[in-house]
Amino acid sequence: MAEEAVILVGKKPLMNYVLAATMPLADGKKVVLKARGRAISRAVDIAEIIKRRFVQNAVYEKINIGTEEGRVGTDNRPRNVSTIEIVVSAPSEKSKKSK
Repeated sequence: MAEEAVILVGKKPLMNYVLAATMPLADGKKVVLKARGRAISRAVDIAEIIKRRFVQNAVYEKINIGTEEGRVGTDNRPRNVSTIEIVVSAPSEKSKKSK
């Protein structure tokens, strides 16, 4: 099984995450983009930038969405927070040459 690089998406500039993801993809590893709440749209943007501009042969292997119980609000009730995991992979140059 290929190694995975996990990237937790937050508030940093988009290009920081894009560059952090393209390095492992170039080495033939899978990249897992994880985000919660408002960062979900940012994770989708990052995945699209990777696929359209940097690694054209990248594919989305799996996309998991879910909900987890988040922090307790001011009224002492737990809040639900949406989550997403996007698994991106690209065939390495080595595997292309061996075919």
